[in-house]
Amino acid sequence: MRRRRLLRYAGAGLLSTLGLGVASGWQRSNAQTGGALGVQWLGHSCFLFTGDGRRILVNPFRSLGCTAGYRPPKVSAELVLISSQLLDEGAVEIVPGNPRLLYESGTYQFNKKRIQGIRTDHDRIGGKRFGSNVAWQWQQGGVNILHLGGIASAISLEQKILMGRPDVLFVPIGGGANVYTPEEAKQAIQVLNPKLIIPTHYRTKAASKACESVGVDQFLSLMSGTPVRRSGATISLRSADLPKEGMAIQVLSYPF
Repeated sequence: MRRRRLLRYAGAGLLSTLGLGVASGWQRSNAQTGGALGVQWLGHSCFLFTGDGRRILVNPFRSLGCTAGYRPPKVSAELVLISSQLLDEGAVEIVPGNPRLLYESGTYQFNKKRIQGIRTDHDRIGGKRFGSNVAWQWQQGGVNILHLGGIASAISLEQKILMGRPDVLFVPIGGGANVYTPEEAKQAIQVLNPKLIIPTHYRTKAASKACESVGVDQFLSLMSGTPVRRSGATISLRSADLPKEGMAIQVLSYPF
């Protein structure tokens, strides 16, 4: 399995020259989406992003612990990004087909677009317990996306420069040993100043007794005064839909 991952990673490094699909297919898909970004929540910190004729999957998981009641995210994608090789965000073996895979920090080219992986710590002790986490930054459907993965450390100045100001920030809020608490998530939000916040990595009724995360309500209470939008598991975003001033929180609901 380790050898397969390394080979797939090496293939990802060639995306700038190999490309995916043909130009006419991309143009048709892009015209159909009208420049919109589709976001589908598949549970925990796993999302499927569609737009610009591409499907990008972030953090597929195995169903156990905090993800026990979610269905395995067995969806097709051209590219899979994982924040770590922990079971709740790095279960690449469940993804069908043979998508490209990125799992290390660095700058990559995908479909002539830049994808930035930013290394952070996955715990509060310099990565000594859970190792490193990769936050992913890219643009799709005209929207600047930053998915923080399973970050647990404060954002440094260097990391902030690489992350930029996101249109949409996917931030873990559930707490525990390896992701932000609601209070730490709020601090990161103040540093990054996003337009739209989508909380991830929190306790839902999918969780087993072994899950130590807290639910989304604690975070929302802490962020009192910030407008909250609620929706189903899938949303479509355009740049024009984002707040012109300030920020808002988008809470997606999982279809149990």
